[in-house]
Amino acid sequence: MGRAAEMTGTTPGFLRALGDQGLITPLRSEGGHRRYSRYQLRIAMRARDLVDQGTPVEAACRIVILEDQLEEALRINEQLRRSQHGHEPAADT
Repeated sequence: MGRAAEMTGTTPGFLRALGDQGLITPLRSEGGHRRYSRYQLRIAMRARDLVDQGTPVEAACRIVILEDQLEEALRINEQLRRSQHGHEPAADT
C-alpha cells in the first residue's frame, strides 16, 4: 500500500478511504498485502485531483464513478453506431 500511495501522490489512509467508499477494491496477496491495478491507481489519482481542488472524498468518489460510467456508455454507444452503420441498406441515388 505504501508503494501505491507513493505512486499516486497520496497516503495509505487516502487509499483506504477510497476503498471504504467503494471506489477501488484492491486484491490481496498471499501475505495480505493490498495489490492495486494500474486502472485503480489511475482512478485514485483522479480522485486525488478532485480532493486537491476542494471536493470532499465522498463526492470525489461519486464523480469518478459517474465519469467512468459515462465513458463506458459512450464507448458502447459508439460501438452500436458502427455496427448499425455497417448493416444499413444503401440509400438510392
